Amino acid sequence: MSDRIDSALSWLEGHVNLEAMTAGTYRVPTLDRITHLCHLLGDPQHTFPTIHVTGTNGKGSVARMVSELLAATGLKVGTYTSPDLERINERIAVNEVSISDEDLAAALEAIEVLEGMLEAKPSRFEILTAAAFRYFSDFPVDVGVIEVGMGGKWDATNIISAAVSVVTNISLDHTEILGPTTLDISKEKSGIIKPSGIAVIGETDPECVAIFESYASDVGSSVIRVNRDFEAPVNEAAVGGRRLSLRTPMAEYEDLFLSVHGPHQGDNALVALCAVESFFGNPPSQELVEDAFSALKIPGRLEVVSRDPLILIDGAHNPAGMEALAAALREEFSTENGRVVVMGALKGRDPSLMLEALDPKEIRLVIACSAPSPRSLSPSEIASAAAALGIDSVESNSISDAVELAVKTASDGEMIVVTGSMYVVGAARTEIMMRSRAAG
Repeated sequence: MSDRIDSALSWLEGHVNLEAMTAGTYRVPTLDRITHLCHLLGDPQHTFPTIHVTGTNGKGSVARMVSELLAATGLKVGTYTSPDLERINERIAVNEVSISDEDLAAALEAIEVLEGMLEAKPSRFEILTAAAFRYFSDFPVDVGVIEVGMGGKWDATNIISAAVSVVTNISLDHTEILGPTTLDISKEKSGIIKPSGIAVIGETDPECVAIFESYASDVGSSVIRVNRDFEAPVNEAAVGGRRLSLRTPMAEYEDLFLSVHGPHQGDNALVALCAVESFFGNPPSQELVEDAFSALKIPGRLEVVSRDPLILIDGAHNPAGMEALAAALREEFSTENGRVVVMGALKGRDPSLMLEALDPKEIRLVIACSAPSPRSLSPSEIASAAAALGIDSVESNSISDAVELAVKTASDGEMIVVTGSMYVVGAARTEIMMRSRAAG
């Protein structure tokens, strides 16, 4: 079986990887390739209802929360997310069980057979998207939760006709592709809203919200939005997570425990709950929501991967994400001692703005490393940004070396935070888990 999946993945890697490309080299946006490919597969994306999730930050977390809530009702839930943290199989899962090597190989082989019938060669992401749709259709799932890869309107996932479209929030990210302003980005992300559907909007900026409402009106979709139709009257730290009280358009939920960290995850939980409520047209029960939120696990998002020393990993990859991370650290992991930050980032990010958002006065040392991606910033760029903010820094040759140095360098009571990119976080998570197993 190993040879089969290795062969299928080798074929996959021979395609354009948009996630690894640098600015200025992206293809002209089109849905023609993915539309043609899925048509040859029998249009599997139309064989199950879907909830579609976009946003600058939090869309992966919201997708996981939506899936957990849906699965708690007894449904078979297909979840498609990106990027993967440690293995590509993670992107395609049913009720949190990742696709097997055998099924992934079979899905890729089916697409390989059809590739010669396409007018243009699909991208790596388009192939994975089609593979997810095929797998979910064949399983079959009762509902699909589909996370946008980037943007919305021209994302390969946008050939679905989602009953519910979700926008978590809007901030500046991928500006070289999506546009230089939050309004441009909002226009791009509004493209996932479908006729006769429901749009759940977690963004609060009035100008951005107006864009989503205008687009929804044009296509005949209804809108519910935060701070008007739903809110979180209580979103506070608790032992091991958050304590929440949530108000949705149809119900109120009191004294919920959410088993992940950070005020932003409380906000994400509210958006996810509204998406599920909109999907069913009825509010889930208090007991169901309690069970789903208390069982939630989101690897790589403010995840504690070691207690001695305390190591947290978080995939924050832009200033807004870093601000959310800093707020969570202040509220839930406050310490009188400093922090050692292991950081790698991708090109197109501004490490100065990211570190500034992470609260420089709390950082004793930055260990700069490369992300395992062709788009990685050099460690020297991150180290220079740290130095300009008055933070001591060192460069590391690898993520493994960076983690080892952080553990050796951190003094008693200091926490280690690994962040800057999901690629960095994933590699660090693998390394830390291996060290933990080796230590017994």
